Amino acid sequence: MREIHVDEIISSVKKLSIKANYYLGQDVIDKMKSMKETEESETAKEVMDILLQNYEMAVKEQMPICQDTGVAVIFVELGQDVHIVGGDFVESINEGVRQGYKDGFLRKSMVDDPVIDRKNTTDNTPAIIYTDIVPGDKIRITLAPKGGGAENMSEVKMMKAADGLEGVIDFVVDRIKRSGGNPCPPIVVGVGLGGNFEQSALLAKKSLLRNLNDPNPDPKWDKVEKDILAKINDLGIGPQGLGGRTTALAVHILTKPCHIASMPVAVNVQCHAARHKSITL
Repeated sequence: MREIHVDEIISSVKKLSIKANYYLGQDVIDKMKSMKETEESETAKEVMDILLQNYEMAVKEQMPICQDTGVAVIFVELGQDVHIVGGDFVESINEGVRQGYKDGFLRKSMVDDPVIDRKNTTDNTPAIIYTDIVPGDKIRITLAPKGGGAENMSEVKMMKAADGLEGVIDFVVDRIKRSGGNPCPPIVVGVGLGGNFEQSALLAKKSLLRNLNDPNPDPKWDKVEKDILAKINDLGIGPQGLGGRTTALAVHILTKPCHIASMPVAVNVQCHAARHKSITL
């Protein structure tokens, strides 16, 4: 049994909070550059140039990529041979977020009541935490700041098996069509298929963590991803909704088995600032 003190978790989450908001993954930058080369609209190219400059300035000036520094969504792979000592696991993550958002000068966006008494918690907590127990004696923590504009364009639909693959594709493409420029395209589209109502949404969100240069490991779903991406980019929404063929940088699909009477489909939309950073303790 390996012991990990909560102070190490606090320090790590603090660093992840800042790094994820300042440094965009190279895969996103490379994908933006490559798609800019094939973009036909001069306006779209200009917008993409500005976005690329923004990424560079965030690093140079040590500032957030976007003013919406998002909800702190945390994915934890917790080794079953780890013993956490020195305090509460969940509170240690929240304390890391608290410190990171304060010291990184990141906008605090959490309210303590969703409807009646929407007061800001002032420290961007509580974080949204998902924990998987896995073999081993390590903890892997991934922090994904999720902004409101793209998140608001997400949707779950309980489809019928008879709707088939065509129905799934139509739903995903229509969701992006209805979103227009609201989620700050070019976007990454996460799709969760199967499980049940809530698991499909979680699959969609987890799919956004995949490197944009990595194909789906299942060839049949890799083809579906490419087909959906082509249909989305034919919509003409373009970067920031100003027209062009670069509405989405990628479509990622994750699947799970489901009930014979159900076919849950979830779409989780991610803006061009597809931010996430990980650390293994």
